[in-house]
Amino acid sequence: MAHTNNVQPTLNDIVALCKRRGFIFPSSEIYGGFAASWDYGPLGVELKNNVKQLWWRDVVTNSDNVVGMDGAITTHPRVWEASGHVEGFHDPMVDCKTCGHRFRADKLDEETCPNKPSKKVSECGGELTDVRNFNLMFKLHWGPVEDSANITYLRPETCQTIFPNFKNILTVSRMRVPFGIAQVGKSFRNEITTKSFIFRQREFEQMELEFFSHPDEAKKWFEYWLERRKKWYIGIGVREENLRMRQHDADELAHYADDCYDVEYKFPMGWSELEGIANRTNYDLTRHMEFSKKDLSYRDDITGEKYIPYVIESSAGVDRTILVLLSDAYDIDQAPNDKGEMEERLVLRFSPQVAPVSVAVFPLFKKPNLVEIARKIESDLRGPYRTMYDETGNIGKRYRRQDEIGTPLCITVDYDSLDDHAVTIRNRDSMEQVRVGIDQIHQAVADQMKSMCSSI
Repeated sequence: MAHTNNVQPTLNDIVALCKRRGFIFPSSEIYGGFAASWDYGPLGVELKNNVKQLWWRDVVTNSDNVVGMDGAITTHPRVWEASGHVEGFHDPMVDCKTCGHRFRADKLDEETCPNKPSKKVSECGGELTDVRNFNLMFKLHWGPVEDSANITYLRPETCQTIFPNFKNILTVSRMRVPFGIAQVGKSFRNEITTKSFIFRQREFEQMELEFFSHPDEAKKWFEYWLERRKKWYIGIGVREENLRMRQHDADELAHYADDCYDVEYKFPMGWSELEGIANRTNYDLTRHMEFSKKDLSYRDDITGEKYIPYVIESSAGVDRTILVLLSDAYDIDQAPNDKGEMEERLVLRFSPQVAPVSVAVFPLFKKPNLVEIARKIESDLRGPYRTMYDETGNIGKRYRRQDEIGTPLCITVDYDSLDDHAVTIRNRDSMEQVRVGIDQIHQAVADQMKSMCSSI
């Protein structure tokens, strides 16, 4: 049964739910928090791991021409000179002499004045400094001695650890172009302004693919990955009407890119980028050849042709995907309480693929014979599914807790179970309850999960 959410949650709604149910907490909260830093709690880390595993399965495991790697967060500083980040990875910034805050000069019509929240920075009347360029990389000293010879940077993107390894991976994987190298990992950007919860952070996680092709086939592969990446989001439960593909205008296209699209989502704060897909031409390999003096060209062992491959890049944000899933699943409807009266219900309609908990198991009452059966069912389901056992509170409240964290199915053991050896399975979306024999639980759960996935 497909459901169309009519609720448009605010960012405050999402933040409150994440804190209350253990998805995401402010980092270092007992010390007053740490700006733009967030910690994933028990449910959040499960959701995050599910996203990364689904991406890896689709991009790497289910592809016969993509392999993976895990590069170092810190690298030789020449990597960032070759990539252009040392020279050109800047945002224009201004400081306000009135409030002392720093803002991006190109976003003054979007940023809110700290002293006058009803006004934008461009209209608040504060005196601004001249525009200066601000490098977004975090600089650090590598080694025990703090001097200029030991300066390097935390990586601002994961892709630049892929390009220097192009030849290594080509050799050991015995791949032929076209092929891709994928990576999931942390990146760091010293953003001037951070806002919108986990949408823009200084420490974030990326899922990136660099797909190498013959220059003449780059356009074909670019179109292939555009279509495939959009389908992935729909496949994990994101509603298609909340997604769009936006092509970069000529004046915003990176100087090295032949073409670029953003996968955009209708976030609580409006349409914005979720993933970038770009034809980066042969810029990266060419630059690293120039700076390293190593040959990173490719020779086709069949045709004998030698060339520098073009690169199609797919760069997705893990944290932004989490925000998408939370926003897209958020819904409020009416449900009966223990007395049969209708009341408001907050529910996360996650696809079973991404839900932090797949199945929750309850004894109707906290009685030893019911608890024993419920514990065994939960133990038997654990492994194939992500399970949770709950015996606290009345059954209605337990259902509501599971609805709020997006659990697709709940199984209840009651006194009748002692005689008929059956349990009640309750569906999160339809709220329908069916009686199933204990020996049929695995098949019944699998069938309902499949049905819920196919209704997306």
